[in-house]
Amino acid sequence: MDTAVDPEEKLFLHDPYLEWCAGEGIPIVEDFGVHLPDVECKRWDRWGANGAFVHLKGRGDWLSVIVVELEPGAKSDPQQHMFEEVVYVLSGHGSTTIETADGKKHSFEWGKGSLFALPLNARYQHFNGSGQEPARMASTNNLPMVMNVFHNEKFVFENPFRFPEREGSSDYYSGEGLFIPKRPGRHMWETNFVPDLASFELQKWNARGAGGSNMMFVLADGTMHAHMSEMPVGTYKKGHRHGADFHVMCVTGQGYSILWYNQDEEIVKVPWEHGTVFAPPDLMFHQHFNTSPFPARYLATACGGLRYPLMEEKRRIFMGMDVDINKGGAQIEYEDQDRRVHQMFLDEIKKTGAVSKMGDFIDESQYTA
Repeated sequence: MDTAVDPEEKLFLHDPYLEWCAGEGIPIVEDFGVHLPDVECKRWDRWGANGAFVHLKGRGDWLSVIVVELEPGAKSDPQQHMFEEVVYVLSGHGSTTIETADGKKHSFEWGKGSLFALPLNARYQHFNGSGQEPARMASTNNLPMVMNVFHNEKFVFENPFRFPEREGSSDYYSGEGLFIPKRPGRHMWETNFVPDLASFELQKWNARGAGGSNMMFVLADGTMHAHMSEMPVGTYKKGHRHGADFHVMCVTGQGYSILWYNQDEEIVKVPWEHGTVFAPPDLMFHQHFNTSPFPARYLATACGGLRYPLMEEKRRIFMGMDVDINKGGAQIEYEDQDRRVHQMFLDEIKKTGAVSKMGDFIDESQYTA
């Protein structure tokens, strides 16, 4: 059988990142939303650990999620690569050692709920601190963008160039950081490591709805964006929209998000709990709801942040994410939302025993639930 490939066909509509993934020999999961603690992982020779790729349908061309699992007492092989990643610890505890360009090593201990970033092309290694339980991490990264631009594996994984200006001070590996005040919704915390997102202090952001709070992170002086938001008990955020690539993952509590393009069409509902991640597709409206009897937090990661937006589209989103869509922004105010939105919320919180606190923000007298 003639297996020769026509040279013209060989160069037609390639996706180097997806082709690379297919050759790594680990599971590839694709869905609208994925509960990461349940993802099947298999031995990944490159990492010296178990792994899986998670490709969300709304991820766009920029980001992906890699699930890495260390068996009890295990360690990963040393890694060094030309893509950025923001790592969230789903379960277990352990440590990571990073070797900076000057040869110094910085180690920090992490546990469930920790967040950290690995400086671009710094050499690092993960260690599971338990001899009894596995440790599982979710790396949200811009490898798809990098691999598709350079489409050269050696450039990505065997590149000696270093970026000492991105490595940060030693304090940034101990859980300390620098608060950079701007204005509500744009306050930043610069660091490389946050020990526990569940207890991290946030800043009020009333414009996004119902007494919520937020913090924007600048991690390893990179182009990866991350922010965390909290919804008080019995509340939900205002609907808004933006471009593809924002990966939204539940950190505490439980609830759901809804997504839609047009108000007269069926609403897509995504239930979430700790470790569930989804990515709203390009310019699809979405809205987040806390149905827990305690505050709920979620982490959102994207490509392009407040320090380095990268794209004009990101710059517009960060300036208009809490501005009324009728005034040129990206947000739907409560008084303009579809009537179904609040009725659905009242129906859902009945199931958990939570009580709506939205009466302080909208007129609930018209609802019968």
